[in-house]
Amino acid sequence: MAPEGQTLRTEREPAHDVPEGRLRDNIAMNSAQVEVPQAAPEIASAVLPIEGADGLYLDAAIARRVGEELSAEYCFAEPFPHAVLENFLPESVARMALAHFPNEALRSDRVFDMGYAGLHKRQILPEECDAVARQLFHFFNSRPMLEFLEGLTTIRGLIPDPYFVGGGFHETSRGGKLGIHADFRINEQLHLHRRLNVIIYLNEGWRPEWGGALELWNREMTAKVREVFPVFNRCVVFNTDSDSFHGHPDPLATPEGVFRRSIALYYYTASREIYTEVPDTSTMYHARPGDSASVRREARRLRFDENLRQWVPPVLFRLGHAVARRLRK
Repeated sequence: MAPEGQTLRTEREPAHDVPEGRLRDNIAMNSAQVEVPQAAPEIASAVLPIEGADGLYLDAAIARRVGEELSAEYCFAEPFPHAVLENFLPESVARMALAHFPNEALRSDRVFDMGYAGLHKRQILPEECDAVARQLFHFFNSRPMLEFLEGLTTIRGLIPDPYFVGGGFHETSRGGKLGIHADFRINEQLHLHRRLNVIIYLNEGWRPEWGGALELWNREMTAKVREVFPVFNRCVVFNTDSDSFHGHPDPLATPEGVFRRSIALYYYTASREIYTEVPDTSTMYHARPGDSASVRREARRLRFDENLRQWVPPVLFRLGHAVARRLRK
């Protein structure tokens, strides 16, 4: 297990050499061969080499490669697949996130005062934040972020949540806590399977005596395996499973006016059951009533081909197309 505060190495061999038997529910990796250009000096030390000269930009192929270089540590971590990444964002981006963290209450804020289930905790949705914060959250839902996470975790087909259910900015005040728990696993609004948690901490000068460390517990809930203090620009990524037990269950001992702040992001996959519930048709074309006879014939042919594909075995479908092409010559 890596010591607390150690940045995961990026110089190791690509993760596609990992034995599949150790990946648990994370599926086999698909490495992209990418030439990675040299990053600018300001962003060289960041895990995600985001450029900020003209909005937030990260090349998707580079993001995938960065994630893959860290995936072995992620998949083999105990007590469940996870990574603790120091200097996750470029310094300027992390400070921008902190500077635009809403201090005043917003209409959509949710405040949790439920004891062990969450005490003195505020959830802030991105939609009511200022334009800079909204842009940042849009980036976290963009393709480069998904490529990075897929490369890191080996989970394919990740989907972001545009509604940020349970996510956004989080803030916990003095005395607050969050009991050890495993998170909800179905997004009932989007009918998606929750797969990943991403937490980015925004706390400068955090002191250990204040508590607030994220605790990771084993599957049997008999031992705490790791503590991660919520220091500035540290990111924790972990699988959302039925036994991914985590939390910060002891009351914060921060001075008055000092908060435990973070960005919380959740990512999902769709179910393959859709292939048994919905016909796998391609685009179905229809002519308008006033279209020419040739257009109507073409639309009918396209629909016929697509319907035929649903019923005829692939080998017969290809043979039929070959015969039809010969007849048209």
